[in-house]
Amino acid sequence: MVKEWRNLTLLKRSGCGHDPDGVEATQHSACAVLCPACPQPGKNLPNGWEDTPSEDRWKYSLFLAIDTNFRLACKNVSSDKVDPGLNKGWAYFVEEKAFKKFLHDTGKQPQEKSSCASHNTVNLAETKNSRGLAAMGAGTVDCSCHNMKRPCGFGDLQKGERYINMDYLFFFTLQYSKDVVALNMSYDIACQWSKHIWDRMATYPCQMHVEHDTKDFVFLVPKFHLPAHVAFCQVTYSHNLIKGMGHTDGEALERGWANINPVATSTQEMGPSSCRDTLDDHFGDFNWKKVTNFHISLFQKLVAAVPQRDQHLADFNDFNETLVAEQPEEVTQWKLAIEGWEADRLQPNPFEITTTTMSLAAVQLCLSQKEAEDLERSLNYSLHTEVSPSVLISSGIEIEDQQCQLEREYGALGAHPTDLQLMKLQERSNALQRKIEQWCKVQVLYMPTVIRVRIFNTASTISSREEKPHEVKLWLPSQLKGASNEFCEEHNQLCGQQANTRAAAVLTKVELSIKTDAEQYRRAWTALVVLSDVLQEHSWGNDLPKLEAEHVHGMSDGHTGQSEGNQTLSWIWKAHGVTTGDSEGETILADALCMEWCKSQACAYRWMEEVELLQEEMRRVCAFFDWYAAWWKDQASRRIGLDVAKSEGIGAYAKRQAAIQIMMRDNCLKKWHPITASLPGPEVVVP
Repeated sequence: MVKEWRNLTLLKRSGCGHDPDGVEATQHSACAVLCPACPQPGKNLPNGWEDTPSEDRWKYSLFLAIDTNFRLACKNVSSDKVDPGLNKGWAYFVEEKAFKKFLHDTGKQPQEKSSCASHNTVNLAETKNSRGLAAMGAGTVDCSCHNMKRPCGFGDLQKGERYINMDYLFFFTLQYSKDVVALNMSYDIACQWSKHIWDRMATYPCQMHVEHDTKDFVFLVPKFHLPAHVAFCQVTYSHNLIKGMGHTDGEALERGWANINPVATSTQEMGPSSCRDTLDDHFGDFNWKKVTNFHISLFQKLVAAVPQRDQHLADFNDFNETLVAEQPEEVTQWKLAIEGWEADRLQPNPFEITTTTMSLAAVQLCLSQKEAEDLERSLNYSLHTEVSPSVLISSGIEIEDQQCQLEREYGALGAHPTDLQLMKLQERSNALQRKIEQWCKVQVLYMPTVIRVRIFNTASTISSREEKPHEVKLWLPSQLKGASNEFCEEHNQLCGQQANTRAAAVLTKVELSIKTDAEQYRRAWTALVVLSDVLQEHSWGNDLPKLEAEHVHGMSDGHTGQSEGNQTLSWIWKAHGVTTGDSEGETILADALCMEWCKSQACAYRWMEEVELLQEEMRRVCAFFDWYAAWWKDQASRRIGLDVAKSEGIGAYAKRQAAIQIMMRDNCLKKWHPITASLPGPEVVVP
C-alpha cells in the first residue's frame, strides 16, 4: 500500500497525470526533481549562451560528482519477480533491466591497477565478498555544487566499485545534459578512472555515447581526498588550481551520504525493487527540500564569498606588486605559463615543482645509502649493532627538538594547571628521560670524551634542584670542540639542510610555528658557527646568515618602517638552497617564488569565480522557476474529453503548481536583491 501511494504521489507531482497518453508514456527520469541552479539548456540558460567565448564558457559548466556507498547494501532476500518495482527508472535509479542487460552484454572487463597511491577502490574492486547480498552498495552521479541527485544517475553495485558500473551511470545521466558544452567531473579516483574513459565508451552501445570532442571535460579529485594522492595528481586534479572551479570542493556527495545512511538499516532488509523505490522517494524529498531552500543557501554562500574575494584579491595584488617591482620579467613568464596551461592542459603545469630541495629526511636517506655501500664493501664503521654514526646524530637532533617542545609546553602552563595537564606532561617527560638515557649509552661508544665533559659539567653546576629531561645537555658534536671530523661533517649536513627546510617553513601564518622554526634555525646556525673552525668551512655563512627578529616576516610585508612602494623581500625569501652551486640555488628560489605567485593568483581568481558563479546560479534559479511555472500552466489544458469536474481538478492542480513556482521565484528575488544590487555585473531584477 505504501509503495503504491508513493508511486501515485510521485506521478502526480511530476505532472504525469496531465499527459493525454497516460502513465504508460512516462519517460525515464520524468519524475526526478531537477536542480534549478545547474545549467539546463532550454530551461534556464540565456539566449545565445552557445556563442559564449571559450574563455567565459566556465560560467555555464555542469558540475558533477561520482561516488559509491557500501552502507546501502541490499540483502538477497527476494527478487524482482517476487517484488516488482513501480518506478521503472522514472526518477533517480536507472532502469534495472536495461542496467543488468548492459552489464551482462558488456561482460567482465579488466580493471587497470592504480598508478597513483594504492587505491583499494581500484585494486580490490574484484575481490569484494558479495555472499548473501543482492547489491554490495550503490553508486551515484550527483550535482557537486548543490548536492542534488541527478536523473537516472543512481544504481546498484553488484561486486565492488567497478569501472563498468560507474561508466554506465555517468554516460546514462549525461544523456539528459547533452547540450551542455562544459562539464567538471569530480571523483576520488578520477586520476585512474578518466585515463581510458573514452576508449571504454567506444565499446559501449551507441545510445550511451557522448560527443566529447566538442565539449570541455575536466576531471578533478575532491579536495578532502586529494592529499592522499601523489604529488602529480595534487596539481593536476585540484579544484583550487583549475580555472572555472570557483570554490566548489567536490565533496557534496559525502554530505549527501550522511543524510541517507540512516535509511540503510531499513532498506538492506527489503527486496531489491522495494529498496529502489524507497530510496527514490527519499532522494526526491531530499531534492525538493534543497529546491525550497535555495533562496537561503545561495544567499549565505554569496554573503560569505564576497569578503573572501576582496581579501584574497588584495593579498595577491600586494604580493604581485612586490614581485613585479623586483622581477618583472619572471612574473610575465609565470602569467603566460598559467594562461597557456589553462588554454591547453597538455602544456607544462606551472603548479608542478620542477626542482628538488634536500630535506632532513633526504639527508638521512643519503647517509643510510652511503652506509649500505660501505657494508657491501665490507667496511663497517659502526660500534653498535643497531645505531650507526649517522643515526646517532639524527636521533640526537630529534631529541633536541623534543626537549624544546617540552620546555615550551611547561612554560605555557598557567598558574593553576589541572591534574590532567600535569599527568600528560609528566608522562612525556618520563618517556623523554628514558630516550635520553638510552641515547647517551650509545653516544659513549662513538664519543668517549663526552664522559669527562659530563662529569666536569655536573661538578661545575651543582644545584639542589634535580635536572629535568628538557634541560639535559646532549653534547652533540657542535658542543664538543674535540669531536671527530666525521661527526662534524654529518652534523653539518643535517643542520644545514634542516635550516633550509625551516627557512621555507616560515611561509606559515601560525605564530607558534614561526617562532618554533626560528628557534630551530638559530640553534642550527649556532652549531655551524662552532663547527666551522673544526671543518675549516666558512662559505656556508653566505647562504645561511644570522636570523634576526626583523628578518622574520611575510613576502609582501616589508621591513619595519618601509612604505608600501619601497617594500623589499627578507633574505629568507632570497636565500639559496643548500646546493653545490649558485645557479642551482637561484633555480630553487625562482621555482619557489613561482609556486607561491601562481597559487596566490589561483586562490584570488577562484574566489572571484565563486562570486560570479553564485550570481549566475541565482539568475538560473529564477529563470528555471519561470520556465517550470509556464510548463505547469501548459499542462492545465493538455487532457481533453474529460467531464467538467475532472477537467477543473486537473487544471486547478496545474495552476497551483505554477503558483508555487512563481512564489519561490519571488522569495528568491526578494531575498537576493539587497546583495546582488551592490555587486557589479547583471542583476537579477524583480519583475
